[in-house]
Amino acid sequence: MAVTLNRAALTHAQELIEKGRIVKDERDDWSEHAPSTEQENAWLEKHGWDEFALWHLGVDESAPEQTKKRYSFPYGDYRRLHRCAIISLESRAGQYDHADIEDATKKLLHALDA
Repeated sequence: MAVTLNRAALTHAQELIEKGRIVKDERDDWSEHAPSTEQENAWLEKHGWDEFALWHLGVDESAPEQTKKRYSFPYGDYRRLHRCAIISLESRAGQYDHADIEDATKKLLHALDA
């Protein structure tokens, strides 16, 4: 699995921060705030794969298109970026040696906390 930074998703995340579409929640809140599988599927059916991709900082170009397996490192609830997700992603990206994603999450966290 060759997960790399989804640059379009990073740009989208930065725009959400600029527009104030953020939740400044606590470190461990992501498990409670992350969309459920049912919410994710309903949103995906309504908005499509291109929009779904914008909410994930990781992309695996070797995975089949239009599959959830292709996208990883979700950072929001499809309306707002969540600080707790960014913190979680930073840790996970570092743990799995995805340096480009880890660096992107650090920049996003800095922008959120500025």
